[in-house]
Amino acid sequence: MSLRWAYLAMLVFCLAAALPLVLAFRLRVLRQPRRLALAIVAAGLPFVVWDLFATHAGHWWFDEAQTLPWRVAGLPLEEIAFFVVIPLVTVLTYEAVRVVSRRRLAGRLRQRREAR
Repeated sequence: MSLRWAYLAMLVFCLAAALPLVLAFRLRVLRQPRRLALAIVAAGLPFVVWDLFATHAGHWWFDEAQTLPWRVAGLPLEEIAFFVVIPLVTVLTYEAVRVVSRRRLAGRLRQRREAR
């Protein structure tokens, strides 16, 4: 695989690892698209702005040999996708952990009641 595809492959891997959580834990995150979009925008937008500022100021750059050729406002498409995918994966992981924590707490409470 060319290095051009590495960044995108990492994002696909993150999604492939996190999306099954929706089914495994019956998460309702995707049923609330407005809330999810708000979370993604709130988490990602400041970093996109930061990236735009830093790249235009010359503080850093993206190696064209390691990114796909498509750009939006000078940023590689994968960089913008990063700020969508990573907040999404974070929300899915957080919600899955919440479900597991609630189940464990409910199990402990049930055990305490039965022990009385």
